[in-house]
Amino acid sequence: MTSRYQYRSQEIELMDDLSSSGAVIEQTLRELNTINKWLGGDHVTIDGLKKLLYGRNPDQPVHILDIGCGGGDILKKICLWARKNSVKISLTGVDANPNIIAYAQENTREFPEISYRAVNIFSDEFRAIQCDVVTATLFTHHFTSEELASLFRQLKDQARIGMVINDLHRHWFAYHSIKWLTHWFSRSEMVRNDAAVSVLRSFRKPELAEIMEDSSIDKFQIKWFWAFRWQLLASW
Repeated sequence: MTSRYQYRSQEIELMDDLSSSGAVIEQTLRELNTINKWLGGDHVTIDGLKKLLYGRNPDQPVHILDIGCGGGDILKKICLWARKNSVKISLTGVDANPNIIAYAQENTREFPEISYRAVNIFSDEFRAIQCDVVTATLFTHHFTSEELASLFRQLKDQARIGMVINDLHRHWFAYHSIKWLTHWFSRSEMVRNDAAVSVLRSFRKPELAEIMEDSSIDKFQIKWFWAFRWQLLASW
């Protein structure tokens, strides 16, 4: 009998509806930020940036392109880290849903380092954006492995230094834990549905390695972090 965790699910998440807006989106984004705080997941992205930028001239500005930026909370954390460590930085958050971008702009209005683009990552408009580093936090599981391999090949031409991917580990404990957590503490139907689906759509280590092989990126490392997160770090 095949386990539901053996292969990546193709079930669609409610947040994949790019017309989502209003109180539903705002509640969802607030709750997702709270969950990440509880589970410490954003640390995976910051840790990856530290590794990727280690030894580089701190006076040389770094442009970070965050794809699937959501409400901009990870961008705020990157800004605070950069300020604390005297790293000159500019950030561009990208999301295909203009309603999410509007929320993020308001959410990060005290961070002039951050700008936003409402654009689809598979569009020519996105392809034209150049940067130093690409980050993606809890975003890549929304796409098929074939789409990701194609995207990563493209990002190698867009980013001068490399990319930091922070996403979920598909595991039965992660699935049941997030189901329990969101059942008792979430007031968002979108969070209660999507959090568990996200785990089923996420990755095991060999799958990430195969995606990287298909993307023709040779210099990468995959590291596991609590709670059930993968850090995929690539440089070129």
